[in-house]
Amino acid sequence: MRRPLQVTLLVLSGLGLLHASLFTDLCLRYVKPSMRPMLVISGFLLILLGIAEAWSRSRREPGADDHHMGYDHTGHDHTEPAEGHVGHNHSKVPRVAWLLFFPALSLLFYAPPALGAYTASRAAPKAVPRQDSFDPPATSPLPMTLTDFTTRVQQDRKGSIKGRTVQMTGFVTPDRGSTSWDLTRIMISCCAADAQSIKVRVYGIPALAANTWVTITGTWHAGGTLGTSSAPAALDGVTVEKVAKPVNAYQDALPFPASR
Repeated sequence: MRRPLQVTLLVLSGLGLLHASLFTDLCLRYVKPSMRPMLVISGFLLILLGIAEAWSRSRREPGADDHHMGYDHTGHDHTEPAEGHVGHNHSKVPRVAWLLFFPALSLLFYAPPALGAYTASRAAPKAVPRQDSFDPPATSPLPMTLTDFTTRVQQDRKGSIKGRTVQMTGFVTPDRGSTSWDLTRIMISCCAADAQSIKVRVYGIPALAANTWVTITGTWHAGGTLGTSSAPAALDGVTVEKVAKPVNAYQDALPFPASR
């Protein structure tokens, strides 16, 4: 890879980062919102490095690179190989470096989709935190996160969730060959590489297409002993409504207004 192409790669990478983090919300498919400023800074730095390299090359005397590489004006190579380095040219970047153009161009023209049902079916399950006390449900239907619902089902010895209509939002993860499916949320601590999932099994309502965001109301699907780990985090669905993907898609939280 020649120097002008290296400069092009730096600038393209910087433009790709700025496109994903400054001019659009694409970066939120892969990292937490708190990482966004660092991506913006990185994008500007890459562009500045590319500009600085191009400027330094423009100030070099014509033919300087040829003399540095051991070429005379007739095009003949007069460089004597150093002992122990015969047959090796360390002035060139390996050809595999061409592959770096693909992620740079993908950020500009075809960004990979956000994590969804495919990842959820393979992501590590998130451990449910231990909770000792629970406030009694105040409304019906009761808006809940998937973690809150699971915690109440498996740890609330008073069984206050029994018979209570709850409302949760997540995306559809179908289970091939089954009439039930999973309402799912994916959480990340830093970026998509550390994704974990929390799921609530849904019975009684046919699954919509994978990755469809929905708000579902229903009651706890009885099984095991309520208030212990034997109780399933499952719901007998009553209604299901398609909703827009929320802004806080990588958090198990009550949804903020939908992203545009």
